[in-house]
Amino acid sequence: MSQQKKVSVRDVMANTYVMVDGVKTVHDGIVLAKEHRVKALVVEKRNDDDEFGIVLMNDIAKKVLARNRSPQRTNIYEIMTKPALCVDPDMNVKYCARLFERFGISRAPVIEDGRVIGMVSYNNIVVNGMLGLD
Repeated sequence: MSQQKKVSVRDVMANTYVMVDGVKTVHDGIVLAKEHRVKALVVEKRNDDDEFGIVLMNDIAKKVLARNRSPQRTNIYEIMTKPALCVDPDMNVKYCARLFERFGISRAPVIEDGRVIGMVSYNNIVVNGMLGLD
């Protein structure tokens, strides 16, 4: 039986991510996401005892656009998922994919020493990780 090379989240994650304050408006969040070409925003902790949150563009579509809410009058904290399910950069990508499947998520912040260092998604895992498993 051949040994498969371990591909970690660190190997496939995107280094581009955007942190946003939860009191910013959804409109501000959309502008930031468009400017930085990201599909999710990581919501900053309010203090050391807090947790990170996350807002995906589909959250905005479902919770703001579909409900006819104003992006200028809706705050990020009103629609975010908190706590965000976060992953360790040294996690094997196959376990990351299983975690995503189990919890019904498609992307997660990568946390090291209590700070965000990247973002990982199914797309990152497949496009950047699967070839390393050959």
